[in-house]
Amino acid sequence: MFEENISLQHLNTFGIKAMAEKFAEVNSVDQLSAIVALHKDLFILSGGSNILLTKDITKPVIHLVNKGIEVMDQEKESDFVLVRAQAGENWHEFVMWCLSHDLGGLENLSLIPGNVGTSPMQNIGAYGVELKDVFYELEAMEISTGLIKTFQPADCNFAYRESVFKNRLKNKFIIINVTFKLTRTHHRINASYGAIQSKLEENNVDKPSIKDISDAVISIRKSKLPDPQEIGNSGSFFKNPVISSDHFAEIEKNFKEVPHYVISPTEIKVPAGWLVEQCGFKGKRIGDAGVHKYQALVLVNYDKATGLEILELASDIQEAVRVKFRIDLEMEVNII
Repeated sequence: MFEENISLQHLNTFGIKAMAEKFAEVNSVDQLSAIVALHKDLFILSGGSNILLTKDITKPVIHLVNKGIEVMDQEKESDFVLVRAQAGENWHEFVMWCLSHDLGGLENLSLIPGNVGTSPMQNIGAYGVELKDVFYELEAMEISTGLIKTFQPADCNFAYRESVFKNRLKNKFIIINVTFKLTRTHHRINASYGAIQSKLEENNVDKPSIKDISDAVISIRKSKLPDPQEIGNSGSFFKNPVISSDHFAEIEKNFKEVPHYVISPTEIKVPAGWLVEQCGFKGKRIGDAGVHKYQALVLVNYDKATGLEILELASDIQEAVRVKFRIDLEMEVNII
């Protein structure tokens, strides 16, 4: 069932060299059930896009590769359709499948790295849309019992880059599949994000389709974020912090140009990348660990950096931002 001493370098987008003492690819619920019946302390590996490995993994590693996309419900009178994707499906390929079938709701989430199974854990989001906006339900296996439970939106406690699977139920369930509620006729175009508007104007698009939105998002992401196939990274390393309006007013006194997004009358979101850049880290490189030269929110592995070297750089950034702005940057990437 398990292979021994398997390299995980090709299975994490940072390209960190780390070994799994025991490793198994799992492509069915039956396989997963057999493993869970024997092992209760597991390391679940999906797309490897949101982790930083700082050591070898001594727990048995389960790599979920279960595939499949199906339309669950499509009433002719309804504007909506339910689509279920298995956890091992690549996220972007799933988004492209939905677009090819003219199903709307995921277009703003194009080109996000990772797999479907991890998307609810992070409540992935981009360009004005979060996963919770299109989430219907998911099925997950409880490790302690092997039972499969269905989670509705209220069960998931979705928040900004958060869900119940990142805190209270962390390491207690394995997500098997996710069902989305998508539009099939009257698509809700979300082009409110400034960068999307600019890209649409650049492309001379007046009445955008869901495909136009996806194309714009892909173009923006490619211009801002490095391809993990070319240079090791995990996308955005830090969460965008939300601070009080009073705290923001203090910062604005010294930094008139500070970009920001009003969350509420008392809360302001400040881009983490801007904070990192103001502290002089954009483009900085220490050995093979560095901050990307075009996007300060992205930490990169230029070649042979270890996870600990990247983590040390991240810690230095956190300290610098804390000292300069009195803001505690939270890591979005899971540190293993």
